[in-house]
Amino acid sequence: MLFRSLLASIHQRLSLQPAVVLLGPRQVGKTTLAQAIAAHYPDALFLDLEREADRARLAQPALFLAQHRHQLVVLDEVQTMPELFTALRPEIDAERRPGRFLLLGSASGKLLRQSAESLAGRVAYLELTPFLLTEVLAANQPAEAKNEADAMNRLWLRGGFPLSYTAVDDAASFIWRGDFIQTFLTRDLPQLGVTIPAETLRRFWRMCAHLHGQMLNASQLGVSLGGVASTTVGRYLDLFTDAMMLRRLEPHFVNIGKRLVKSPKVYFRDSGILHSLLNLPSRDDLLSHPVLGQSWEGFIIEQIIGGAPAFSEFSFYRTAAGAEIDLVVNNGGRLTGFEIKFSDAPKVSKGFWNACEDLGLERAYVVAPVGGSYPLAENVEVISPEMLWR
Repeated sequence: MLFRSLLASIHQRLSLQPAVVLLGPRQVGKTTLAQAIAAHYPDALFLDLEREADRARLAQPALFLAQHRHQLVVLDEVQTMPELFTALRPEIDAERRPGRFLLLGSASGKLLRQSAESLAGRVAYLELTPFLLTEVLAANQPAEAKNEADAMNRLWLRGGFPLSYTAVDDAASFIWRGDFIQTFLTRDLPQLGVTIPAETLRRFWRMCAHLHGQMLNASQLGVSLGGVASTTVGRYLDLFTDAMMLRRLEPHFVNIGKRLVKSPKVYFRDSGILHSLLNLPSRDDLLSHPVLGQSWEGFIIEQIIGGAPAFSEFSFYRTAAGAEIDLVVNNGGRLTGFEIKFSDAPKVSKGFWNACEDLGLERAYVVAPVGGSYPLAENVEVISPEMLWR
């Protein structure tokens, strides 16, 4: 198992809070990580709520949980038993000890709403992403990647789902992702209560792939789907956002007396799923496709967000006059800007400099596949993705 950078944060939260909710899409490695965590707790109890035998043990949840007050109880796929949340609140209050429950869930929106209603002030939320570049590089596996550039390109093409990234070759990875997409649409979403036909959602998802990194125009997308209302498009987008498959990046608002773009951008959270829906099985296919630049942009944005300090806020900036920067990170009121270019000799436009001035950025970076870092101006630097965490 590759080392997951979230491991230390989970242990820290378990030492502070009675319950920790670990969110993440299906097949991202939550169960494997939770098992590694449980190994550090004597007599930890692990229940998979998709197994009928484990669900039966919770037929009387109040009695069952009271019997295991001195153990770490791990509940996997907890969103399948929403009634548990009402039993967890009084049990936590009966013995408010840190590290009592680790809850794993695959649907952020639904799960957060359930837990927020009953576990407010008793729970911490963490999100496990697909593999990040920093995790892949830390693994230092020369048999799988000869150097950092190879590891990065492999992660970008295949995405960070563990079974996709570690597949024997690109073809096997592509097959796994195709099967994952089919299972997600026909099994996982219906289990979350989604009744929309799988083929309708597949068409919507594929259209989002062609719009990756672009402004969302719900009305235009609705027309492409056969005339559905913009509100329906919004509902579809919410489904994939809650399932942590798409990211809606909101624009950054600042009172500067300029006309700002108000529509969000839509990104795939995993580049491998994007490439699968666009039928790009190899690096050569990707490099020759019009989505190349947007794919790289979304890939780097996910790396930045995944490695940013806790409680950071993320947005993009664009004005009607053309000032623009791809990602703005707000960390405690300190703004850092990131412009993302797929070029070994990146050039930035006048709009980038205007955006830096408008926002008063503390620092700005141009992230590109370059061999080393170099300054463009005071507090503005060109860096490679491998240097983001250094």
